[in-house]
Amino acid sequence: MSVNIAIDAMGGDNSPAAEVAGAVLACQQWDCRVVLVGDTAKIQTELDKHQTHGLNLEIHHASEVVGMHDSPSDALRKKKDSSIRVAFDLAKEGVASAVVSAGNSGAIMACGMYVYGRVKGIERPAIGTLLPNLNDQTMVLDMGANVDCKASHLHQFAIMGSLYVENFLDKPHPRVGLLSNGEEEKKGNDLTRETHQLLKESQLNYLGYVEGGDVYNGSVDVVVCDGFVGNVLLKVSEGLAVAIGTMLKQEIEGRFWAKLGYLFSRPAFAAFKKRTNPAEYGGAPLLGIAGVGIVCHGSSDSKAISIAIRQAGEYAKIRFEEKLATLL
Repeated sequence: MSVNIAIDAMGGDNSPAAEVAGAVLACQQWDCRVVLVGDTAKIQTELDKHQTHGLNLEIHHASEVVGMHDSPSDALRKKKDSSIRVAFDLAKEGVASAVVSAGNSGAIMACGMYVYGRVKGIERPAIGTLLPNLNDQTMVLDMGANVDCKASHLHQFAIMGSLYVENFLDKPHPRVGLLSNGEEEKKGNDLTRETHQLLKESQLNYLGYVEGGDVYNGSVDVVVCDGFVGNVLLKVSEGLAVAIGTMLKQEIEGRFWAKLGYLFSRPAFAAFKKRTNPAEYGGAPLLGIAGVGIVCHGSSDSKAISIAIRQAGEYAKIRFEEKLATLL
């Protein structure tokens, strides 16, 4: 089954080169149709660098670009012909079944909510991110869309994260944990304690409080937190992965026997790098909007964009928003 994906080709750090190359790669590897949204001339210049004969690619012009420093409200009110907004408009009109963007995450969320609307019963949509753990992956949400949250918001995040993992990762009865500063019930703050009570009374497979290390040890499938904590967790994780790689390289380069050992362990290092590379995980779904949107890292390369396109197509096929509506 072919899927149609609209890409904001202008929002990322490497736009439109990364988006165009990623779209070409996706169309070469998977059965999909991609609409590149943005400045036609710039996009075409990048397309001319690739072999696109026979690929299902097209361009839809958008005259404006939302910058990383633009506020979400300005993106909605003042840039109605931005590549982000137009991509969502195309999806709403049925031209595409999903939107992928590496642009301003706040603007992506705002445009997605405005154009699609929210799933009935959802107070705040959330950004969910899959992080690698010792066994497979852990879904963490919210990762930055909602800095200030109520307990009811975190309760809904848990419902959405559990449903996503169950359907997208094919894990029945996902284990849900609430991120806190300790596993004991007396830990946490007013928000986590109130949320803890709501989750205990829910039908979810709720394990209780979890700590930061549980995100990576495979003991839980879904970790819930507010967007402030989640975004800090994400940035620390990305920085730690880079730092570990750099420190290992420094240690190996400074020792002869370490260099020799590296020759034999190179496949293991390559596998580790791939496992911790954010590009391998595509993007983060916008959960709770009445449609499909995928937020990519601003620095996403062509590989990350191509994987996000595949992810968007697979996400669209499970009709997540319809299943979520039946739970609320």
